[in-house]
Amino acid sequence: MIEDVMKASNTAPLWIIAFFVIFIVIFQALIFIRMAKKTAPEVGMTPKEVRTAIKTGIIGSIGPSMGIGIVIISLIALIGSPLTMMRIGIIGSASTEAAAAEIGAKAFGSSLGTDSFTVEAFSTVIWTMCLGGMGWLIFAFLFTKSLGNVQNKLKAKNPKIMGVVSAAAMMGAFGYLAVEKMAIDISSAISGFMAIFTTFAVLYVAKKTGKSWLKEWALAISMVVGMYCGYLVSLI
Repeated sequence: MIEDVMKASNTAPLWIIAFFVIFIVIFQALIFIRMAKKTAPEVGMTPKEVRTAIKTGIIGSIGPSMGIGIVIISLIALIGSPLTMMRIGIIGSASTEAAAAEIGAKAFGSSLGTDSFTVEAFSTVIWTMCLGGMGWLIFAFLFTKSLGNVQNKLKAKNPKIMGVVSAAAMMGAFGYLAVEKMAIDISSAISGFMAIFTTFAVLYVAKKTGKSWLKEWALAISMVVGMYCGYLVSLI
């Protein structure tokens, strides 16, 4: 059964669809970078600041990508390379897609990686993963413009309020995700606390020494330190 699923999951049509989806994602990224560079002078950003922002984004993506890579390897062994590449390329959350795949398999009365995981169950997994990821895409498509108008009205009344709202939203979202993972066990908690401490330490050193490049590496460094500390605690 597993051999049949792996054969079906690596067919040419799936590869074509996956590459088409990834092409759209890359195209969108390039368009956003181009638009950002054109808009930068209007918000007072210099070309140097734009290059720094782009470089920071690239470097900041290295750490999360390393963590996702581990889950991707396991997903490839269960649902094949094309579907894994397509879903991770759109959503970017390996844990979300792994959960969606398992939910789809259970909906068919099966489980990933077992003998009962048939081609029909694999088809159910595809529908579950694709339909499950449509919610926020549809919401963004329908309400992005209207939310932009709300943002402009708030900025007109109080220019500082959007900065406060944006910062609070980011802190709330990332804080929720961090606390959720830190509550799993003691090693996860230590990993989270050490990552937070390392981030502040790196930013402090960058400010004191004037080495702005350290700010760009703060996320990657904190993730590595946090994971290493969590691993050491798990060995005790």
